[in-house]
Amino acid sequence: MAELVVVRHGQAAFGQENYDQLSDVGFEQARLAGDALRAMGWVPDRLVSGTLERQRDTLSAMKFDGSPEEHAGFNEYDFGDLLRAKYHGNVPELVKGDRKVHFRTLRETVFEWQDDQLNDPYETWGQFETRVAEALKFATDTDARRVLVVSSGGVIGQLVASTMQAPKRMMMEVNLQIKNASITRFVFSKGRVFMTGMNATPHLDHTDTQHLMTYS
Repeated sequence: MAELVVVRHGQAAFGQENYDQLSDVGFEQARLAGDALRAMGWVPDRLVSGTLERQRDTLSAMKFDGSPEEHAGFNEYDFGDLLRAKYHGNVPELVKGDRKVHFRTLRETVFEWQDDQLNDPYETWGQFETRVAEALKFATDTDARRVLVVSSGGVIGQLVASTMQAPKRMMMEVNLQIKNASITRFVFSKGRVFMTGMNATPHLDHTDTQHLMTYS
């Protein structure tokens, strides 16, 4: 069977005006992820990312040869917009700036989004499900035997939940566990996709790299 490896982008700029950019740590995480795959003897013959800057830059920093393709279905859901929808445009400063409060609130907000309880979000939960499914089809409808995708935590959570046929809540539970530059693996054949490994960080599990482990 062919293989699909999905890597989450490196650490981005949480709390900054422009979240969609890698930190210095994020670039190093991405470089190490590329090195780890090469050390396993795994070199992709197709490269894909979403269209977000942090995703593109992560793929570039992994330094694999080839011409990258893009599919917007691999873009993260707009968590800022979901929070604005929940709070009617007035997101509390504590939710924006405190990591624990932010992610606890985001979890609750995504559950409301999944139940169509948010007022006029930019994208419905059904639309998110559909575009992630279309992105997965795009990545796996190929003659390539090793496909590398760089995406984001929410999309990876949805890929895991959907391929495992898990309840929709599992998307967010997985999302919150996905480490930056982690490796989630699938195999695919004739339209069928199976997960074989999730959220691995062999490149960050050593004593000299553990300080680079991040989740946002």
